[in-house]
Amino acid sequence: MFPDPKATTQPSARQIPPVWTGETQPVSMVRPPARRRRLPAGAVLLGLVVGLAVGLFLLAPWRTNLLLLGIDRAPEGTDLARSDTIILMTVVPPRPYVGMLSIPRDLWVTIPGYGENRINAAHALAEGADPGSGPELAVETVAVNFGVDVDYYVRLRFDGLRRFVDALGGVDLVLDQATALYSAGEHHLTGEQALAFVRDRAGSDDFARMARGQLFLRALMRQILRPSTWPRLVVAVPLLATSIDAEVPPWVWPRLGLALLRAGPGGLDGRTISRDMVAPFTTSDGASVLAPDWSRINPLLLEMFGQ
Repeated sequence: MFPDPKATTQPSARQIPPVWTGETQPVSMVRPPARRRRLPAGAVLLGLVVGLAVGLFLLAPWRTNLLLLGIDRAPEGTDLARSDTIILMTVVPPRPYVGMLSIPRDLWVTIPGYGENRINAAHALAEGADPGSGPELAVETVAVNFGVDVDYYVRLRFDGLRRFVDALGGVDLVLDQATALYSAGEHHLTGEQALAFVRDRAGSDDFARMARGQLFLRALMRQILRPSTWPRLVVAVPLLATSIDAEVPPWVWPRLGLALLRAGPGGLDGRTISRDMVAPFTTSDGASVLAPDWSRINPLLLEMFGQ
């Protein structure tokens, strides 16, 4: 029999077994287009609700009042000192409004549980009787005499202010007129110089000191808001924190910080209880003090604190 001619044809390529050459052949793969992951509608809604809640909280219309206390040097390991600086502060975030009222140290008031005395004695009296209670009695004294609800307090040891200013690289201060041994013009103050400027008593009185304190706070705020200063805050803020006692809850700080940022240094409403709001007199013990004239002080309180 003769072979069938059709059987002698070459097998198809599909039938030819692969021959391995020892080399890897490139393989072409077509990947399907990546599919975008879509957030569940519930997650989007939750994010919007949380964002709205945070925004409403930061800009909520309620007022926050704080008492800022700066204390003198105290015996080692204690805070037994008078409050050298007393500032009643109010913040209304939506406006934004930030008001600061400086109170004279020698204002003669009633201290709950102790009778009449200088207002700056409240802190020291309480600390002497019960260490750690100074700020609470200072807050109560201001609330009782001024009729202002005080929500929180912040107490600063002045030595911490010096370290904070140095960590910032100093503070630039612009004076319209000669003040505290400094001529009119721009001055760059170190921490020690800033502390001396705020507390200087030579040739001035408490009213001048309060005005300098307000001026310095504005200068300090301008310094903090400068972008060139921001890298220094990493070191400066922890230094300041070691010298501060605050009753302010963590969730309140963002409200206060945002209001301060929005107001800026020029938006701070800095006031003082001025000379025409008090009457100097001498106590039976021979102390020179200031009697408050509430008929003049109360309109200012109403304007600033709505009281």
